[in-house]
Amino acid sequence: MSQLTHEQVLTLLAAGPSRIDELTADLPPEQLRASQPDGGWSVVEVLAHLRSCADVWGNCIEVIIAQDEPTIRAINPTTWINGTNYREQAFGSSFQAFARQRTDLLAVLEALDPADWSRTATITGAGRPLVRSVHAYAQWLATHERSHLKQIERIVKALR
Repeated sequence: MSQLTHEQVLTLLAAGPSRIDELTADLPPEQLRASQPDGGWSVVEVLAHLRSCADVWGNCIEVIIAQDEPTIRAINPTTWINGTNYREQAFGSSFQAFARQRTDLLAVLEALDPADWSRTATITGAGRPLVRSVHAYAQWLATHERSHLKQIERIVKALR
C-alpha cells in the first residue's frame, strides 16, 4: 500500500463518522442490528469492530506520542472487542461514542508537528518485533475503516 500524506489520512479519518451517519440516518434500530442473510455482520457489528480498532490503534498512537520509542504489546482488535459490550450497545449510543472518540483522535493528530508523525514504537507479541510510527497507525486506521464504510453501504443497500 502506498503511503498517504498526513493530510490525506486526516481527511479520511474525519470523513468516517459523517459517512456512517449519512448511510444510517433513516434506518430504524432493528434494521441496524439485523443479521445479514449470508451470515455477514450487521451495521451494529461493523460499528463495534470499528470502535475496537479505534480503541487499540488509537491507544498505540497516544502511547507513541507520550513516550519516547516505547515498546507496546500488540493487541488484536478482535480479541479486544470480546472484553467490551460494543456488540450489544444500541447503535445510537455506540455511534456517538465512536464520533467522540474520532473527534478526540483528530484533535491529537491535527496538533502534531510534521516530525511527530514519524515517532515510533516497537510492537511485540505478534511474531517478530515490528517498528510502527504514528503515521503508520493513523493510516492503518483510516484505510481499514474505508473498507468497512463500503461494507456498511452494501448492508444498507440490501436493507432497503
